[in-house]
This record gives sequence, C-alpha cells and structure tokens, in this order.
Amino acid sequence: MTRLEEIRNQIRQTVADVKETNPMAGSITNSVTINLVANTQIAVGGSAAMVYLPDEGQFLVKAGGATYINMGTMLPIYEETLPLAVKTLKIEDKPWVLDPVAIGIGKLRTAMLKFFKEYVPDIIKGNASEIIALAGLWQLEGGTGESKVRGVDSTNHVDEAKAAAVSIARWTDGAVIVSGEIDLVTDGEFVATCRGGSHFLGKITGGGCALGGAASIYLTSSTPFIAALTAVSAFNLAGERAEEQTDAPASFQMAFLDELYKATPEDIADYHFEMEEF
Repeated sequence: MTRLEEIRNQIRQTVADVKETNPMAGSITNSVTINLVANTQIAVGGSAAMVYLPDEGQFLVKAGGATYINMGTMLPIYEETLPLAVKTLKIEDKPWVLDPVAIGIGKLRTAMLKFFKEYVPDIIKGNASEIIALAGLWQLEGGTGESKVRGVDSTNHVDEAKAAAVSIARWTDGAVIVSGEIDLVTDGEFVATCRGGSHFLGKITGGGCALGGAASIYLTSSTPFIAALTAVSAFNLAGERAEEQTDAPASFQMAFLDELYKATPEDIADYHFEMEEF
C-alpha cells in the first residue's frame, strides 16, 4: 500500500468513526461566527458546545474529545478562560485546535498566543498571514516580526506561508492548515496541497472558523495530520458541490451545510489533493 492509499484509508475511517460515534468538541470561539461553527460541527457528524466562562471551558475540556480555541473576538474574561482551558488540556492530555485569528491586534491577543506556545496545540489553522505571524511570534523559521493581517483577512498567498507552516508543525509535532484559494496541510514532513472548494467561502463570515471547528471534531478520532486533511477535503468537496446549486452567498451557506452533512466517507477520502515530502 502506498503512502497516499494509506492516508485515504485513514480519512475514510475518520469520517466513518465520527458519523458513528457523534463525538463532542467543545469550543471557545468567535462570537461573530459561532452559529456556523456549531452547525458545521454537527453537519460533519459531531456534537457542538460553545462557552466563554472559565469554569465552563474547563468542564468542556474534560468532557469533550477535543477542544477548539478561536481568537476572533477576544473578551476581557478570556484572560482567565484561555489559560485555564489550555492548562486543563495539558493535564487531561486532550487534543486541541488553535485558530490565531487577527494575530497582532491587541495586547491580550498577543499575550495569549505567546502563552500557547508552551501548551502545544495539535492543529493550528489560519490564513497565510496569520501562520507567518504566529511563526514570527514564536520565533520559528519562516515567520516575521510584523503581522500583515488585514483585520481577519490575509495579505499573503498560501505558498508564502509554507516554510512557516512546516516549522510550526515540527515544533508542535502536530499539523498546520493554511487556508486560502488553495489550501495547504502539513505535519512538518509531508505537505498536502488541496484545490477545490468555492469562492463563496470567502463571501460568507466564518468559513475559516468553521473549518477549524470541523478539524476539532475529526481530531477526536484521528491524528492531527489526518484530521486536518479530512476537514479540508470535506470543506472543498462540500464547497464545490454547493456552488453548483447556487449563485449567491446566503443560499450557498445553506447548500454548503447540506453537502457537508451528505458527504460520505468515500466521497471525502477520494477527494483530490497532491502530496509532497518537505
């Protein structure tokens, strides 16, 4: 069996396991996109639970199979919530996904992201500018000291973030997703390039956040690299199918959730991507 065949089999098994077991991944996430994140986690076969209070975050970490932390809308209480959550994740040996949304904006956001380096996320998902900026903040190869994020949008192309993504993945011994028109997924050894999806994902609020939420669900049943690649493949497949049904963002979002729900393990595992060894 080739490496590619093995990966496709693992993706197939991951999707099947999630649909069968309905695992929960708790989220401390962006209040702007919380609804789409929750609906996405449910659509792929998981169970969603959203919190922001410190004690509730700690409870969800213990109760869930994985956790999703998204930095999109920071609240003052997160200065207590987030450190408690990641410390509990480490104690409980539970996997988690980090989305460093809008890195470089504000002191609290920067302090939390510096703090997270020592608590080692299993999957990090961001756009190209966010991944480059995080590598810089963590003083890793491929990073820069200045964030080029425009609000929550990237000003860099995905291929510009490859070196940063690989160095972060090697540091965490996990996986990194760089989302964009072409998505990149790496575990520090292999790099998968994933084409497809839909331009409408850039026309709705929360497509990237929802991808992180889906990755956290798949992380309950698989390794970081397979979970990340499964989430990206599912999103590109559902986006492509949804775009065939509509010509506007609102109806696309509805069709997208439907297609995530309907996608079979075989559909997702067979979706096209390219692999290279780095």
